[in-house]
Amino acid sequence: MSPKQANAPRSVAASSESVLDLPAASNAISVVHDRSFSIMDFQGTTLGNAAKGMRNELNRMIDGVPEGPDREHFAREMDSFFALFTRYLTEKAKGQKINWAKIKSPKEEQIIPYKDLTANVPAQTTAANLKKLAVLKLNGGLGTTMGCVGPKSAIEVRDGMTFLDLTVRQVEYLNSTHGVDVPLILMNSFNTDSDTTNIIQKYSNHALQILTFNQSRHPRVGKESLLPVAKSYNDNGPNWYPPGHGDIFESLASSGLLDQLIADGKEYIFISNVDNLGATVDTTILEHVATSGAEFIMEVTDKTKADIKGGTLIDYDGQVRLLEIAQVPSEFVEEFKSIKKFKIFNTNNLWVSLKAIKRLLAESAFSMEIIENIKTTDGGEKVIQLETAVGAAIKHFQGAHGVNVPRSRFLPVKSTSDLFLLTSDLYALHHGVLSMNPKRIFQNAPIIKLGDHFKKVGHYLSRFKSPPHILELDHLTVTGDVTFGADVVLRGTVIIVANHGSRIDIPSGAILDDKVVSGNLRILDH
Repeated sequence: MSPKQANAPRSVAASSESVLDLPAASNAISVVHDRSFSIMDFQGTTLGNAAKGMRNELNRMIDGVPEGPDREHFAREMDSFFALFTRYLTEKAKGQKINWAKIKSPKEEQIIPYKDLTANVPAQTTAANLKKLAVLKLNGGLGTTMGCVGPKSAIEVRDGMTFLDLTVRQVEYLNSTHGVDVPLILMNSFNTDSDTTNIIQKYSNHALQILTFNQSRHPRVGKESLLPVAKSYNDNGPNWYPPGHGDIFESLASSGLLDQLIADGKEYIFISNVDNLGATVDTTILEHVATSGAEFIMEVTDKTKADIKGGTLIDYDGQVRLLEIAQVPSEFVEEFKSIKKFKIFNTNNLWVSLKAIKRLLAESAFSMEIIENIKTTDGGEKVIQLETAVGAAIKHFQGAHGVNVPRSRFLPVKSTSDLFLLTSDLYALHHGVLSMNPKRIFQNAPIIKLGDHFKKVGHYLSRFKSPPHILELDHLTVTGDVTFGADVVLRGTVIIVANHGSRIDIPSGAILDDKVVSGNLRILDH
């Protein structure tokens, strides 16, 4: 089946008025010396004026778009953004912060071990469950941090295949094995949509339904002015941003896909990051989703020192919630990073009820915690990006809980150090699915730390003639100008340091077993 797209424009226009729950703002701020005029009064008045100024600027941009579907779509997006912005202002005015004293470890029933789930589900039951499932990949990110151009999903990660290639192979094999038709949905951003639309044409002859839709496009906000940096709808520069993946439910509904999936008999959607190669459809978890009645299940896994910044599930006033590091007061950040107190973290593999999403949208119930992300533009201006995380929606769903899954369910590629692992003999590839080589004694990945010379994918690839053999490796640190020949074997702890002005070439066939290499070393092949 040919790839299908669902980028239907939003059809509901934004209203020109919106109410902010702040002290009333006058049209002008006068200097007052009355002692009863408190700081809170001043802040409330200032933020009230900020809301009014923002609404006026958004209306001006909307008015600049010709009548038609594009204007309706843009107006709806700006209305959604304004709701987020006014909620942000309200929280600032009230000084709302998370109460650290209320944070507790999750209750036993809030985190279920994967090993306690029902295994060996009959094939007929599995097929029936799969017929009710859709798979969604978050595909809004670019590969710029790894030195690549275009969508991150287009980066080659294994045997000449990209993230998207592997995802297509996974879902296609799942469908052919069980005789089902699980659709693959891509949530793009305005940064990735055009390229992705072109890329997926190569799958037109595959027995797989591919659907796409776009997440919202929000204007960056000047930190001092609290006004949009973007000046018009057609401003396609860096003045716009995708607002995190927390708007997935609204965007899915606005595209028409939510209703389409429900009409097609789909009941559940499996959401994950496109760069997490461990996020495959697990039929054991799917059976738990089907039988538990839970509307939202988050896969979590045990935290290591490499995961100290990852969001974690907590009990807050008796309710399961996601806690992100951006929400943590500065004085408690080190405590948040503690592996002893916060033992698990969110993999962002989520299983969600489609009917529950529709119900909560109808109730306007979604109110995920706002993450204030402050950036500096190329011109030196401080700007604010208001973002939300899809995992934070867990608090809104009935029966929501976490499942503590094996580490193999979390294989993200955020850096070339991650890429080093996944391209090595540590993992085997079958039908798009990576699994750890059974020949490795300890079924955990070694720690890899590659320096700045390896940061960009192009530079990284130029420094290896072939991926090293690392089945017995525990830890690798490489800094400086270092290259590797073919069939290098690394074992135990290996540290290679080429100081400034020095170069180290590890020769082909070399075996480094618990070694520290430093200084200059150049051996030329002939």
